[in-house]
Amino acid sequence: MSEGSRQAQIEYGDFQTPFELAKRVCEKLHVLGVAPDVIIEPTCGVGAFIEASAIAFPSAKKIFGIEINTSYLAELEKRKGRFPASERILLYQGNFFNFSWKSLLDTKGSLLVIGNFPWVTNSQQGTIGGANLPLKTNFHNRGGFDAMTGKSNFDISEWMLIQVSNWLRNRHGHLAILVKTSVARKFLNHLYMQKTPLVRSSIYGIDTKKYFDVSAEACLLFCEFDPESHNYDYDVYNDLDSLGGYRAGHRNGITIRDLDTFERLSEYYGNSKTKWRSGIKHDCSHVMELQKVGDRFINGLGEVVEIESTYLYPLLKGSDVANNRVDKTDRYVLVTQKSIGEPTTPIKKLAPRTWAYLEAHAKYLDARKSRIYQDNPRFSIFGVGDYTFAPYKIAICGLYKKLAFRLVRQIEEKPTVFDDTVYFLSFNNEQEAIRIFNILSSPLASDFFSTLIFWDEKRPIKSSVLNRLNLQQFDNAQALRLF
Repeated sequence: MSEGSRQAQIEYGDFQTPFELAKRVCEKLHVLGVAPDVIIEPTCGVGAFIEASAIAFPSAKKIFGIEINTSYLAELEKRKGRFPASERILLYQGNFFNFSWKSLLDTKGSLLVIGNFPWVTNSQQGTIGGANLPLKTNFHNRGGFDAMTGKSNFDISEWMLIQVSNWLRNRHGHLAILVKTSVARKFLNHLYMQKTPLVRSSIYGIDTKKYFDVSAEACLLFCEFDPESHNYDYDVYNDLDSLGGYRAGHRNGITIRDLDTFERLSEYYGNSKTKWRSGIKHDCSHVMELQKVGDRFINGLGEVVEIESTYLYPLLKGSDVANNRVDKTDRYVLVTQKSIGEPTTPIKKLAPRTWAYLEAHAKYLDARKSRIYQDNPRFSIFGVGDYTFAPYKIAICGLYKKLAFRLVRQIEEKPTVFDDTVYFLSFNNEQEAIRIFNILSSPLASDFFSTLIFWDEKRPIKSSVLNRLNLQQFDNAQALRLF
């Protein structure tokens, strides 16, 4: 594939659906009782879903296909004459984001919107200079820190799904779209939060390696809409052939992966007084992080660094925590503040060589792009507070697909600190740390967390999930006696 073709594929999320998969999707819809009068494929490509729909739904009166790529559309026009009752099929050239949908949506009868929406985010579009985007907005109405740190990034398909749900809000109809599984969950959460009328919904896993030769967690998202229904629980199946799945849904404003187990353990849900924190964020590892080689410290630039130990703390990375390398380390990090916003100028008097080192590398630190550094003291860090300096901690890495809590003590008589891929609880008392560690390592706690964690996500373990376990509800001995 040429570089230009590759960029176009990324910009348009252009993974054409094989006819075999489109056919299986339509057969599944038939089993689910879907019998549309009107079918719309908003990004029809070379027409796999148009052909499969024409075969699977002979009673459909109109089948509309819209496609931005004129060569795809020309190819489909040549082929559509071979499809059953091809006079029903009407094709239009257009872009989803500015196409005039009203005339199509005014068509009477039950509506099915089917297809495969682009698998690309708005930030990926920005990286390649792509223009295949809706008008720029703060899509999720993120504010403050969340917007600055990238949480306003979104999948293009999520925006498109929401537009389709608006089409179906006041009429009976179905949606059957291939999307990333994480997008399907976000969309279903949107319907729940907006109280969009919904009869039923489900997620069916698909083999992306087989059908698209990519490694991604994706699914068929199926929804049935009707103005009189408000059912936001949904079923999750491993694939299109699975008969047994599990229930997911929403409780207390959050998405629950396994409702049956969650309801069994709901007494442990709440807000614990002991809060999980994330590790230190500095966005300049080649200056702020040092490796000890023999008796010397080496920074990420390969320089030998001679500074006081005053602001140096032993550092564990997420991979160290995940792989239980927590008793020793050769990595150290400069912790320039004891709390967010604290002045950093005292370093000049307390540790002059450290200050000189920071000033000598100011061009790197001052160039940090995140806005969170702009209105704070020079050489600031984030993710720091009294909790950072506690002698005992329980830590877990958010990036790994396993629940593996670690009990962490001081290293070289200094508090151990973590990078920002790690979440931790801090303790001044070792016995209390051990007691809580035993609770978190129990099968009961593991079952509870597993109802909230979606392992296909990039960072499956989050502080918002960890903080949902109300530790005050646990008596350690009693919890363990249950097993």
